[in-house]
Amino acid sequence: MPYPKLNRDLLAIKKLSDRKNKVYIEKDHIPVTQKPTNLSEKDLKLIKKTADRIRLARQEKRSVMLTFGAHTIKNGMAPTLIALIGEGWVTHLSTNGAGIIHDWEFSFQGKSSEDVRENVHHGQFGIWDETGFYVNLALIVGAYEGLGYGESVGKMIFREGLDIPELEHLYKEAASVMKTDDSLAAAAIDLSGVIKKYQLKPGFMTIPHPFKRYSVQACAYELGIPFTGHPMIGHDIIYNHPMNHGAALGRVALNDFLSFANSVYNLENGVYMSIGSAVMSPMIFEKALSLSQNLMIQENKHIDNHFMLIVDLAKSDWDWQKNGEPPMDNPAYYLRYCKTFNRMGGEMHYLTADNRDFLLAIHQELTVK
Repeated sequence: MPYPKLNRDLLAIKKLSDRKNKVYIEKDHIPVTQKPTNLSEKDLKLIKKTADRIRLARQEKRSVMLTFGAHTIKNGMAPTLIALIGEGWVTHLSTNGAGIIHDWEFSFQGKSSEDVRENVHHGQFGIWDETGFYVNLALIVGAYEGLGYGESVGKMIFREGLDIPELEHLYKEAASVMKTDDSLAAAAIDLSGVIKKYQLKPGFMTIPHPFKRYSVQACAYELGIPFTGHPMIGHDIIYNHPMNHGAALGRVALNDFLSFANSVYNLENGVYMSIGSAVMSPMIFEKALSLSQNLMIQENKHIDNHFMLIVDLAKSDWDWQKNGEPPMDNPAYYLRYCKTFNRMGGEMHYLTADNRDFLLAIHQELTVK
């Protein structure tokens, strides 16, 4: 017998405009020309080495991947991320579910970041209509369209709306492909259920995003650069809204993992940068690299010459490249994400830095004339 489940349809959901926010993107974004601080000569030397490897990777048409936690978006680093992909330095961006949400809220209303302590106390944290409604709907529509997590939201922001199919079209399509494409049939039925529940009108649903110039997802969608989202169920505020649909979310998230893995497959002589992501980035990277090595070995090849730079705020003087994995009595041993990346072959370095300083410094180093 199934366990009892909480009924999200009973929630008192407030308008997003009623929420107090702590970050305003027009005021708080960091311009690409701002000079980084708190970087030592040793740090700058490592950043220059990374920039040189990026240049080499781009010359050889190899992947340059940048994976980051949500604070990179919340800290107003969109202009630098947009410059890195727009200028051709980075070929793949990836983040977690919260990074997707902050980017969307900035583009939709120009502000993001609520007071978690206060809103949990009042039973209101994450229970906001527009974020839950539109982001979830974009994922459900995206699952039907065969898109990924980040691509679905980026497309909605860039186009400032979503295409809502006719119910009859969805029913006919589901019936016609039932025996040949179970996934498409199921996605069509999922979308039809949402359209009926919320009485959505067919056609183009206009959703203005007046601040979309700050959206990294929208820029990536326009440029055709993969921006993948890698969520964990229950981690993000969109799960609080009854529009949330687990099956659709699973489809778009799987599409993005396979897109991520495809970029890892091209990582020989490439670069992987992980910024402020202690769990998501190392976990998806090790699985994607294993998949890629499996296919490479079948071709009598192997990914061995990838360069990895791991950036976080935790202090560590351990030289991972020179000394390998530290002993258990050394605090560096408990930088779990560094252990993971150190076991992935290639060349791995760790940099203690604020994400703002690092991204500004790497972009400015890359653009030195």
